[in-house]
Amino acid sequence: MTARVGQVAKDFELTETAVRDWVKQAEVDAGERNGLTSGEREELAALRRENRRLREDVDVLKRATAFFAKETR
Repeated sequence: MTARVGQVAKDFELTETAVRDWVKQAEVDAGERNGLTSGEREELAALRRENRRLREDVDVLKRATAFFAKETR
């Protein structure tokens, strides 16, 4: 396998590490290895983006609440 990975990397001008990572991810996606599938990784990234956006929204609302609380005094 290492020789094939090395040859593929050379043929496509990639690093062996990148090719090995792709092979490992393909094995996870095929159920041959434990880990997060590509779909799960995409979902996790999307949820993290949404979580960050929601935290930013909450921060804006907190600042607006503090601003309007000062204005009504």
